[in-house]
Amino acid sequence: MKFVFLCLAMMVWSGIQQEPQKASEEKAVAADAKPAVDATKLTNPTKPTPVSLAAGKKAYSLDCAMCHGKVGAGDGDLAADMKLTLKDYRDPEALKALSDGDIYAIIDKGKGQMSGEEGRMKAAQIWDVVNYVRSLSKK
Repeated sequence: MKFVFLCLAMMVWSGIQQEPQKASEEKAVAADAKPAVDATKLTNPTKPTPVSLAAGKKAYSLDCAMCHGKVGAGDGDLAADMKLTLKDYRDPEALKALSDGDIYAIIDKGKGQMSGEEGRMKAAQIWDVVNYVRSLSKK
């Protein structure tokens, strides 16, 4: 009985040891992969309707406001704690040089110390946030 238990324990242990290695190999392949599409060329398929803006505002409030501020002024609590200087999205010049695709890619993949939403937000949600962030400078 001890022998059977020992064999089972070794099989389970070897399976556990192989999983992290497989995961790290997958990450290495993903890190080497080139982006499928140039972000600048991505076209926003979502019109900035009241529904899209409301959904974007909700997602922004949950995932972005902690750094970028409640109204996009770049004055969120976490940004202050990390001593980051972020753009004021209320200023029309802040995003002028970025296409909607660029903003989408930054939200999805992250940039600098900002982690991306990849895997946490669906594409449609990210486009809603793009629309909402764009709307902040129009108020």
